[in-house]
Amino acid sequence: MPGVPFTRQVEFTAHGPVVLNVINAPKPGGLYSLLPVLSNNAIVGRERVTSMEKRVSSTATVAGVNGDFFNWHDGHPSGVLMQNGVLEHQPLATRSSVGIGSDGMLNIGRIAYRGFWRGTGSRRPVNLNQLEGTNGVSIFTPTWGSKTPAARSVEAVLSPFSAAVPNTDLVGVVTQISATAGSTPIPSGGAVLQARGSGAAALAAEAPVGTQVTVRFTLNPSWDGVANALGGGPLIVSDGKPVFSASQDFTPSQVTPRDPRTAVGQRADGRILLVAVDGRQPGYSVGMTNFELAQTMMQLGCTSASALDSGGSTTVAFDGQLLNRPSDPTGERAVAEALLVAYTGVYAPPVPAPVLSPNGDGVAETQTLSYKVVRPSDVEATLVGPGGTTVPIDQGQRAPGVYRFTWTGKDTTGAVEPEGNWRFTVNATDDQAQASTADRLFELNDTLGSLTVQPSALRLRARGTRLVASVALARSAQVTATVETAGQIVVRVLARKTLGPGSQVLTWDGRDNRGRLAYGGRYQVHVSATNELGRVDLRAPFTARR
Repeated sequence: MPGVPFTRQVEFTAHGPVVLNVINAPKPGGLYSLLPVLSNNAIVGRERVTSMEKRVSSTATVAGVNGDFFNWHDGHPSGVLMQNGVLEHQPLATRSSVGIGSDGMLNIGRIAYRGFWRGTGSRRPVNLNQLEGTNGVSIFTPTWGSKTPAARSVEAVLSPFSAAVPNTDLVGVVTQISATAGSTPIPSGGAVLQARGSGAAALAAEAPVGTQVTVRFTLNPSWDGVANALGGGPLIVSDGKPVFSASQDFTPSQVTPRDPRTAVGQRADGRILLVAVDGRQPGYSVGMTNFELAQTMMQLGCTSASALDSGGSTTVAFDGQLLNRPSDPTGERAVAEALLVAYTGVYAPPVPAPVLSPNGDGVAETQTLSYKVVRPSDVEATLVGPGGTTVPIDQGQRAPGVYRFTWTGKDTTGAVEPEGNWRFTVNATDDQAQASTADRLFELNDTLGSLTVQPSALRLRARGTRLVASVALARSAQVTATVETAGQIVVRVLARKTLGPGSQVLTWDGRDNRGRLAYGGRYQVHVSATNELGRVDLRAPFTARR
């Protein structure tokens, strides 16, 4: 998407190939943000990164990776989760947390948590959206899910209850209290205090119906200016140097093996890097140790970086499209969170026809153009061709949504527009006066057309095999014609020379470049023509049997 390149890099090491998938995004601010997204919009449960992206794609164009480590049984994240200044899950002090400041800078470090509730008695400890211990007290907000976890407990319903902003006294009124087995509905705009074991008696005595309960979630450091955060770890780059050991709560089996790895980092100029390293796939990618990941993030220019969940969780995707090869045999894993770069400007997807060829042969006759806006916007979409030729496509105020158009490459009289490079450009200014531009390139080129092969089902014989390929050239071009397998492996080169305009006929005797009779299977004739207008390709499939 605009301003956000994606690259796939392959490094060849003594241990085998290593595939790096890298998203390089601008410093958060303006049209760009870096956001944690919860699976199913709830603390409990899991969801694939691609599914999370599809769910939010109407509000932004997104690219990202998997987030924090999580509990395999109920899916709750291991560490902190903060969204838009609201604390949704408490941090894990023994591991790094990743805060995203309002200034666009990452704050990576250990964050301590202390939570308290107070009714008619003294202050007492409380966990946030986390069931922990047999004698503790937890508060569950609507972000946890629809109801409290099943547990023998005393539960006090608070309604209303303030949003869980950290380092602030939050107030709620007890509307219901009872001994229960859990599964109490969590009211919208409210919360439920659940006390177990020895904590149950204190809650029953100090929070009768009608009591005003005060809750405070304290972070240390306070993280002033941090609106979004997620857990992860360990810290792997600090002050531009790789960290061998951050002395955090991770086992050797989590950091030592060469595994799939995920990380987030920031360069000195503020740009964000999201990196997913494929692994556990010998011959394709063997993965990295945690320190090798640290060295890689440093080499990519990061001054600070943190690892995220690894192994089968490692995923990178764009707008719901998977971009890497997760290592689980079942494919992409459902995880607790995603960490996404979100872009709210205009987005134009790649055009389906890299070369438009309106010559009547039924191939690439029309071009599909589209763009997406996620806020009400004033839009102007145009096509610009050779010599400054301009074709208006769309203009005016547009509501959020996806807009599609088709273009035949011809003017109003039916004549083909100038051949050569064309640019589809969309300019948009949204209701917050944020301007953005998206464009896509393609070619209009009628040089090559009407490729046919006869017969479509070829019998391979030692003598007398003959496949005839016919193609039309509108102008002279350097032509390469090959017979390929369905997987585009070249079996025989039929021609590699300059041909003039007109109908051209090529033949194949069923043999490969070494003169051996080909095997049966699915094939295609591939013809490419290159001249001053660029390159155009046509393919015609056929089958062969012995």
